Amino acid sequence: MATKYWVVSLPVQNSASSLWSRLQESISKQAFDTPLYRFNIPNLRVGTLDSLLALSDDLLKSNAFIEGVSHKMRRQIEELERIAGVVSSSLTVDGVPVDSYLTRFAWDEAKYPTMSPLKEIVDGIHVQVAKIEDDLKVRVAEHNNVRSQLNVINRKQTGSLAVRDLSNLVKPTDIVSSEHLTTLLAVVSKYSQKEWLSSYETLTSYVVPRSSKKLYEDNEYALYTVTLFNRDADNFRLKARDKGFQVRDFEYNSETQEGRRQEIEKLMQDQDALRTSLLQWCYASYGEVFSSWMHFCAIREFVESILRYGLPPSFLSVVLAPSVKSEKKVRSILEGLCDSTHSSFWKAEEEGGMGGFGVEGDAHPYVSFAINLV
Repeated sequence: MATKYWVVSLPVQNSASSLWSRLQESISKQAFDTPLYRFNIPNLRVGTLDSLLALSDDLLKSNAFIEGVSHKMRRQIEELERIAGVVSSSLTVDGVPVDSYLTRFAWDEAKYPTMSPLKEIVDGIHVQVAKIEDDLKVRVAEHNNVRSQLNVINRKQTGSLAVRDLSNLVKPTDIVSSEHLTTLLAVVSKYSQKEWLSSYETLTSYVVPRSSKKLYEDNEYALYTVTLFNRDADNFRLKARDKGFQVRDFEYNSETQEGRRQEIEKLMQDQDALRTSLLQWCYASYGEVFSSWMHFCAIREFVESILRYGLPPSFLSVVLAPSVKSEKKVRSILEGLCDSTHSSFWKAEEEGGMGGFGVEGDAHPYVSFAINLV
């Protein structure tokens, strides 16, 4: 699939079919690697020249907005597919791949009646795409909120022992809790474990001998238990801190543990459901945005062609997908199919900076702009 297309209209001197045949023949002989398609634009309602000029000023800005929403949705789909680990699918519009929809474009008369004023159609497209973008922001925010909650929990469960949640590392059998005895959890530097084992029993007077057990070790720290008399717990914390050992506050509660497990499980289910729902919505909405964009491009081509070539409408609209190495050759072919007077005029104007109708600011004796699919 090509990612960059040119939408071009050429002035018709005799007949559109004759010009189309000449273009096909020239492309096949001189730039055979360039796909070429007709871009079928219906007879739209012209209105007044002033209205077209005013509309032309808005078309470029609106096109940038609509194109931006299209690309934003494509990136969102790619991110969701990557996170979900699914194979990237071919994006479609009404079941047709997006590149095929462009190259076989057909105006949707039911959705956009050709007798409607052009500004009304353009404004309607802009409003529709803006609403989809707003919906996208809301849905993405909802998904990201759940994702962020899970990320916070995961960081607490997988971070350093100095800060992480310890509940999934401690079993009920590791804890002694009675009227007189309690078990504390000490975080010891990985390189200070020998010092801990040789000194913890003597930090205070009421530590149970040989009561320390290592529960877990990461790249930086080790987690140890120590059992002692309740009345000596605060004193032990102070003495341990002086030695560089961190005693973590922890209270084992089976109900709290179960509640936390259920919370994580629910968040994971919510995240999967929201991601699936968002992805399906993006697939469908991308098709709507892309279809709106192509209709918008058809209007843009029509308006610029009328302003360029005058009335009555007499131009041939085509879509090309030239490779980078063929771009200059294709430009030369297109220019050669314009009448010499018209070409000379635009070459002269090009020196004066009149490049508003060209791709990337270049002036041509024909209407031309690019459509980037990604």
